[in-house]
Amino acid sequence: MRIAVFPGSFDPITLGHIDLVKRAQHLFDKIIVAVGVNSSKKYLFPLEQRIEWLNQVFKEDDHIHVDHFEGLTVNFCRDQKANYLLRGLRNASDFDYEKTISQLNHIIGDNLETVFLISKPEFSHVSSTIVREIIKGNGDVSSFVPDLIVKHIS
Repeated sequence: MRIAVFPGSFDPITLGHIDLVKRAQHLFDKIIVAVGVNSSKKYLFPLEQRIEWLNQVFKEDDHIHVDHFEGLTVNFCRDQKANYLLRGLRNASDFDYEKTISQLNHIIGDNLETVFLISKPEFSHVSSTIVREIIKGNGDVSSFVPDLIVKHIS
């Protein structure tokens, strides 16, 4: 079985994240959208809220599962019997960073393979970090996140 993990903070999930998972569906038997929890990081939205949003977004997709983890992503992948990591690339900076992480994960993660998908042009400028800043400034994020998030913050 081809199992992929798509890790992230999803604080909040963006339309770019959703597009990436939807485009990857045909590549894997199961995709686990996994919220990574880092105790030293401050989040805008609580873990429970992010998981709820992810479950709502992917509720129609039987082979997309939502979970969360602490610690190394490779350990979570091993526990889930996942052999693939799914990652999106928006620009050259993303590639440089993700390439390094991918190589390290391959070494310490029992040959864990990373599959990169290039963001569609309409999502290449969108990141959770930017969306959080717009939310904090009371700006309109309706072009960047699912409607259920827009309704939650309105």
